[in-house]
Amino acid sequence: MSAADAQEAGAANGDVLVIFGITGDLARVMTFRSLYRLEARGLLDCPIVGVAFDDWTLEQLIEHARDSIVATGEPLDDKVFARFSKRLSYVHGDFKDPAVYQQVASEIEGKELPVFYLEVPPSLFATVVGGLADAGLTGNARVVIEKPFGHDLASARELNASLHALIDESQLYRIDHFLGKMSVEDILYLRFANAILEPVWNRNFISCVEITMAEDFDISGRGNFYDPVGAMRDVVQNHILQVLSLVALEPPTGHGMDVLNNRKRDVFVAMAEADPAHYVRGQYAGYLDEPGVAEGSQTETFCAMRFEIDNWRWAGVPFFVRAGKAMPVTVTEVRVVFNTTPWLGFVPKDSPRPEANQLVLRIGPKPGARLRMQAKAADGPALRSVQLDMEFEEFGGEGPIAYEVLLKAALDGDSSHFARQDALEETWRVVQPLIDSPPPVEAYEKGTWGPPTANDLVAGYGGWRDPWLPE
Repeated sequence: MSAADAQEAGAANGDVLVIFGITGDLARVMTFRSLYRLEARGLLDCPIVGVAFDDWTLEQLIEHARDSIVATGEPLDDKVFARFSKRLSYVHGDFKDPAVYQQVASEIEGKELPVFYLEVPPSLFATVVGGLADAGLTGNARVVIEKPFGHDLASARELNASLHALIDESQLYRIDHFLGKMSVEDILYLRFANAILEPVWNRNFISCVEITMAEDFDISGRGNFYDPVGAMRDVVQNHILQVLSLVALEPPTGHGMDVLNNRKRDVFVAMAEADPAHYVRGQYAGYLDEPGVAEGSQTETFCAMRFEIDNWRWAGVPFFVRAGKAMPVTVTEVRVVFNTTPWLGFVPKDSPRPEANQLVLRIGPKPGARLRMQAKAADGPALRSVQLDMEFEEFGGEGPIAYEVLLKAALDGDSSHFARQDALEETWRVVQPLIDSPPPVEAYEKGTWGPPTANDLVAGYGGWRDPWLPE
């Protein structure tokens, strides 16, 4: 497929969705629910072909889909589900068997722009795409794949090379579910649709940026999955750096699907390689007793680090990141901390310097925005902090869930919601020194904010601020 053909395909709607691994956990927990919600909103208008190893009948798949949707707590409308179930068909077999792809070809005969969604391990990406290519099904298709996209820079490049040997980069849609969250997309709108923010969104006015992704639960028996990965690979290199890029990028201007991804890539290119001297790793007490965890494992369940962006907007402004499991709370937020003012002549001389203004963007739970400012105390000339809070759902209602957005974007050919190869490889470049030369993990108790040494990272910037929690 030529670049021109890919661009044209990006403007067209996919006319069939083929899901490899439709009987797996991701489909059970997320995909069926998301597709059902699209059906309920009248946004689904193509057949869906499921492909998996399980020897099921179509009736079994439909019943599994119903049970999966109900299990998520999604209210089920029988009429909507009936419409949805009529879209389904099923092909079963071994993904290494060429006959499977001939059956898929038969199911989608006459379709002009298929969207193939691979809910399979990365080790099977090339197998499935190769089978599709051999069956002549990839010439005018989109291929959606799930993370992880490698486990370091070298493996990411190797994975990209194996896929590019079969299809063009413009056909690849790499899912990072954070890019489907409305609360993440809201960062763009708050930044660039409000003239009050852009003039101060730079190193002249901002002291630092703190990004927190905390989960109050542990790995809960998922040691076989988590132990080879750890917090850095699980959430920092992908989710958190994608959020950071939206906080830091230049105004997207121009036309076309690549504009936003170009600006995000600019951020990653400008980022210095992370310094292991500004990297703290923690492991909660009891992690080594989890099933599936290797004896003496040094896998981190918490990490904190400092990133730098070497460009005119951000030079000298540290981006502090912390992420972990078994934390005191579950919350994900971006906190922009502005510079403090000089001493104020109209307050008592022994008054402390005014607290820095802060803009908090809470990604979840209950997405919202908080502006923390200074005002006069009610009982005298001293200062007090006040908050201006807004929870988005109170004003705009419930929005679509992340996979709902991403599946619709893949069908529509909107690549701005997906990670691109060049930007992805830059994120691996940035974190590679932390992977190559990690400090030893330090123990921390469950329900705490990780090892105390994580506080040293932000000692000169007011420390880690307590997250804004939903009421």
